[in-house]
Amino acid sequence: MTDRYDIVIVGSGMNSLVCAAILARAGKRVVVLERNEWIGGCIRTEELFPGFTHDVLSSWYPLFTGGPAYAELADELHDKGLVFVNTTTPTGVLLPDGRSLVFGTDRAENVRRMNEVAAGDGDRFAAAMDRFLERDAAISFGLLGNEIWSRSTAKLLMREARLRSVKGVAAFFGEGLETCRAWLERDIRSDTVRSLIAPWVLHNGLGPDDAFSGLIGKVIIAALEMGGLPVVVGGSERITGVFRTIVEERGGAMWTGVEVEEVLLTGKKATGVRTVNGDVYEAADAVICNVTPTQLYGRLLPSDVVPETVAEPARAYRYGRADMQIHFALGASPVWSDPEMNHVALVHLTDGLDGVSRAVNEAGRGLLPARATVVVGQPTAVDPSRAPKGSAILWIQLQELPSTIDGDAAGEIDVPADGRWNEEVREAYADRIQARLAEHIENLDEIVVGRRTFSPGDLESLNVNLVGGDPYSGSCTIDQFLLWRPFPGSRGHRTAIKNVFHIGASTHPGPGLGGNSGYLVGKALS
Repeated sequence: MTDRYDIVIVGSGMNSLVCAAILARAGKRVVVLERNEWIGGCIRTEELFPGFTHDVLSSWYPLFTGGPAYAELADELHDKGLVFVNTTTPTGVLLPDGRSLVFGTDRAENVRRMNEVAAGDGDRFAAAMDRFLERDAAISFGLLGNEIWSRSTAKLLMREARLRSVKGVAAFFGEGLETCRAWLERDIRSDTVRSLIAPWVLHNGLGPDDAFSGLIGKVIIAALEMGGLPVVVGGSERITGVFRTIVEERGGAMWTGVEVEEVLLTGKKATGVRTVNGDVYEAADAVICNVTPTQLYGRLLPSDVVPETVAEPARAYRYGRADMQIHFALGASPVWSDPEMNHVALVHLTDGLDGVSRAVNEAGRGLLPARATVVVGQPTAVDPSRAPKGSAILWIQLQELPSTIDGDAAGEIDVPADGRWNEEVREAYADRIQARLAEHIENLDEIVVGRRTFSPGDLESLNVNLVGGDPYSGSCTIDQFLLWRPFPGSRGHRTAIKNVFHIGASTHPGPGLGGNSGYLVGKALS
């Protein structure tokens, strides 16, 4: 079979959906090809237990609702039934000794709470954030929102040079390499306030001692304070349905169960793709691949057309720490040790700044952390429609795990000789996390209706881009970020092959559900 389109998109994650919608609205005939049996990549909603609607992978959309794609598409998305619901208390932290702190969307209230914990901490936090928002936000968000190698970025840097001088711009980049630990230990006195902020750098694949984590911490905290932590009413799969309608109404298509085997070339120009079943989808304008560099340069593109200056760094591309997801269906509302947590969208259970650092270090050495940072999402605190009345859902994420296990830092779990995750290790580690939860949720063990755990290996089986269970499709340390994502010498989203474009979490501006790389390529080709 041969079919003809203007644009062929390989993979159907958020960046693909955004890209397809932008192009379809510009008059392009687009086809999206997905190897799985569902559209969405990391957007996957299932009724894991009767009556409970779980987002199995991703669940939170501050980067999307605060980004350019949503600004352009919002009216049509809403007209077609997509509804986001938000919260004024996006996050909070609980420490082992019972100390807690809630962070909301009201700056004055955040300052008051922090000052109550430690006199002056709220004022110092406000001063640091004001400096960031007034001095550095334009360049920070500009770099993350534009093509790095573009006129718009050049204009941004020239404007900043006029405002602060060339040396001032150089100083910004130097200061941007500061670690989250350095920032917090300089400006914040209380371990509780430090513990509120430090775990958030994990959500960009970093640790608090990594270069660049200080700036990323400020970016994320500012986004939470300004935009909250929205979810989709009824589950994230509503996103995929609406985007699919936008594309199909304009003559395009989204096909599942279609695995692309190779990008087809005429000379050195891409003209389509061939699937493992031999079907051909021709592309008059472009082939856009939402895959990892490993897949793009090691499998989809013929090796004889990929320059060695590209092939070598693509082979060296590194993946980050692994992730585990645990989903709880609860027959009643959780009774938190701090009742305020009942209304918080995402709670971190942590041993503090040093605790996050320790768990990251243990995972980096191949160990199951003894005291991992537990990310406790409460979708039903924001969208009660996802569970029966009076019930609740907990969405648990663990971002400090090894892909291959060399041992257990606590010395309690026997690990297999080959280091691979298996059901026994998966469930034993989930038991450890459930025990941690029970330290803070008094009635947890009595109200659990069901528990479903996804190990790093399980996650990779759900989405081939999550190599080794890395939820961010590649390490986000500074050598693989901004100018150097996916690798030094890359040309942003353009590749060395004419009409082949690379999007997704492995590309600039990195992971998250903002859809920005898809938006940038979609606008460039519109």
